[in-house]
Amino acid sequence: MFITLEGPEGSGKTSVANEVCRRLTEAGYPIVRTREPGGTPIAEEIRSVILDKKNTALDPRAEALLYAASRRQHLVEKVWPAIKEGKIVICDRFVDSSLAYQGGGRGLGVEEVLKINLFATENTFPDLTLLFDIEPEKGLARIAKNANREINRLDLEKLEFHKKVRQTFLDLAKKYHERYVIIDASKPLDQVVDAAYSAILKKLGNKQ
Repeated sequence: MFITLEGPEGSGKTSVANEVCRRLTEAGYPIVRTREPGGTPIAEEIRSVILDKKNTALDPRAEALLYAASRRQHLVEKVWPAIKEGKIVICDRFVDSSLAYQGGGRGLGVEEVLKINLFATENTFPDLTLLFDIEPEKGLARIAKNANREINRLDLEKLEFHKKVRQTFLDLAKKYHERYVIIDASKPLDQVVDAAYSAILKKLGNKQ
């Protein structure tokens, strides 16, 4: 199974993933945790180019293509082999992030960005997508308070950019409602973790 975690900046995906993966592993599930952009050595090198704060001149279309290239390498090297082995892959961001950030935030158009990603992924979509939804103002405030968090190029965008990203995610949740579960990420961490864990168990066909 392929499960992706999506959401605006500061939505707490990484913190939730830590706890959810721990619970699933303790419950006996074969978990492979990964992230995008990155997840493999080559994909991580592409990530460093995309998120480097010095690369302010990076063209939006070039940015979208770099994400797609990193994604392709990640799928080939890590995601597809793990799924083939019967493992559950939990990935921090996937195609929907490109649709939201480059398609919506950058204004390239969701359909245009989707086209290059369908080529890159050979039409691969997750079995389940958890959207950790939070208002951009709250998410960015969280980032500002977290001294340990790496500040990347996308964090430096204006509020309007992040509002577009959030709205695009919500639009995607409606379009792909059969695989999306929206989780209120503004709630306390333990409640967000419980909601995410329950959604994954439900998809796996289990009952708590």
